[in-house]
Amino acid sequence: MIVSRELDALAARSGLPGASIALEALGLPAWQASVSPERPLYPASMIKLPIAVALATRCAGGDLGWEDRVLVEAANLTANDAPSPMVEGYRATLEELLRAMLSASDNVATNVLIDVLGRETIAPACAPFGLRATAVRRKLSGSDPLIDDPAATGRNALPAADAALLLRAIALAAVPAAGRIYDALRAQHWNDKLSRGLRGGDEFAHKTGETSQVSHDGGILTLPGGARFVLVVYTALPSCPETDAKFAGFASAVRPYLD
Repeated sequence: MIVSRELDALAARSGLPGASIALEALGLPAWQASVSPERPLYPASMIKLPIAVALATRCAGGDLGWEDRVLVEAANLTANDAPSPMVEGYRATLEELLRAMLSASDNVATNVLIDVLGRETIAPACAPFGLRATAVRRKLSGSDPLIDDPAATGRNALPAADAALLLRAIALAAVPAAGRIYDALRAQHWNDKLSRGLRGGDEFAHKTGETSQVSHDGGILTLPGGARFVLVVYTALPSCPETDAKFAGFASAVRPYLD
């Protein structure tokens, strides 16, 4: 167990001063520690978590189906950190779009899903899980210039506290199709941040978010003995190998407190 002031000190010693952190033990004894979890940092690709939950909710309601196919249009194309299978003219299933969005952080898949769901529906779909400051206001751009998005109404919002609430709901199967979302997070392609500081046998089903101004990571950590935790770390640091190494150092420093 670790208390909030110790968590803050570990972050500072790891080179992450001013980080926004949420940590929760999901088993017994249950406990929480946090550092400025409501800080309004731009979420970058962490915003894909509420989009996934909204999609799962709609599929559970029956008006959408996981095998429904959606056309990838030119208006939703943007850069990705890895080659995207979501090319213009491809008809992707909602299952494919979910997995690409979470496992590969695919921006094109994300933009297609924003159109499918309607950005105004996403935060309300997540409100039952306690989210208070979440909003999807614009599509994602992988590089400058930003994607042309006439319906944009501002910047996206998802503080670390809200991301942690969603991850908790997924871990506890309170979200429809939680297992489907969890499997996509567990298949994460980008594992250069917190994952590098964990131990062999630890399982971290997670999502990252990064730009030239922010770097984030958060997910569901399962230890070999079965204990589970939610850990979310947001920083106002540029995404680069040096920042990634600081995330790894922080995870390594926190890990002994979880045994």
